[in-house]
Amino acid sequence: MCGRYAASRSAGELAGLFGVEKRDPAEELAPDWNVAPTKQVYAVLDRPLKDSGDPSPVRQLRTLRWGLVPSWAKSPDVGVKMINARAETVHEKPSYRRPFAARRCLLPADGYYEWVTGTAERQEEEKGRRKRPRKQPYFVTPADGSVMAMAGLYEFWRDRTLPEDHPQAWWSTCTVITTEAQSEPFAGVGEDGPRSLADIHPRMPLVLTPDRWDAWLDPARTDAEDVRGLLVPPPAGAMRAYPVRGEVSNVRNNGPELLEELDAPEAGTLF
Repeated sequence: MCGRYAASRSAGELAGLFGVEKRDPAEELAPDWNVAPTKQVYAVLDRPLKDSGDPSPVRQLRTLRWGLVPSWAKSPDVGVKMINARAETVHEKPSYRRPFAARRCLLPADGYYEWVTGTAERQEEEKGRRKRPRKQPYFVTPADGSVMAMAGLYEFWRDRTLPEDHPQAWWSTCTVITTEAQSEPFAGVGEDGPRSLADIHPRMPLVLTPDRWDAWLDPARTDAEDVRGLLVPPPAGAMRAYPVRGEVSNVRNNGPELLEELDAPEAGTLF
């Protein structure tokens, strides 16, 4: 799954990396090393400019709220439960079917966090002990230091309790598509620690390589089977993972120190 990630690149840098033609300086976000659900995040999408009269899609950098709210939802509260969409079923689920056909986006990140239960704590839990297991956070990031482009969907929700011209009348929200975690060894495997993404968690964000960005963002691609063909994880060895401080578990903690690599897991021997 993807429940927390880091996104520290500036709007200007992202605009250059993704060929963005339109961005609103008023929507620029501060670097965030602990992005959690319901926060505003950057998204790259292709869409006609509002009120321009030109139907041609324009590459834009927009801010969206993480946690997709379907257009037909009675309340935006459902968004907190819809931060991830499974690649295997995203094309057929009522909440995701329509945006999958025409409202796809890329969610730029430095990488994402995932938590692993320590071996000793897991053994105690299996014995029936009620002690809450300690979990070691890992940071998963492209091995070459490039931007991580997570496949996402976006949607618009209208708050009918507010007038049309109210600044909060419309919600723009998004979700991260996830897939089965890769079991092949990733880059920088050492003697200790997880050897693959599957050792950390059975799911991972669907990260798209640059050669698929344009096709994924193209709103003219509406055939579900055609679009599903783009949901291919990056090559084996493209990612690396390393242990980071437990402070990342508290969303109130935020800073570049959260990405510092530890020499050994804090939660004891994990593998």
